[in-house]
Amino acid sequence: MKVVALKDVIGTEHDVDGGNWVSRRLIKKDDGMGYSVNDTIIKAGTETHIWYKNHLEAVYCIEGEGEVVTLKDNKVWPIKKDELYALDEHDEHLLRARTDMRMVCVFNPPLSGKEVHDENGVYPVDED
Repeated sequence: MKVVALKDVIGTEHDVDGGNWVSRRLIKKDDGMGYSVNDTIIKAGTETHIWYKNHLEAVYCIEGEGEVVTLKDNKVWPIKKDELYALDEHDEHLLRARTDMRMVCVFNPPLSGKEVHDENGVYPVDED
């Protein structure tokens, strides 16, 4: 059994500031669960280019509102509190936040906990 308190992650190396977002990594690869879980704040007024070539992600919005634009078809997906979106095709996308958005993000394969997006919006694969 594992219990993780958000207050115990904030201010540690697993509280990662990506500029447009801050992600608190609650469950990481080394926890051995086969997925990772992040509590992430997307900052109001930002647009972030993301392309998870190496990961699948499900995102549950628990606060705020914004939109996702899938770049292959330029479709706009409004996102608000109590909605989940799943990037099930390694979708290259833009994430736009109208207000601060608090998201619970689940990744497969799991993140090690320190990742930030590269210049293409990609998280690298953790080979360890």
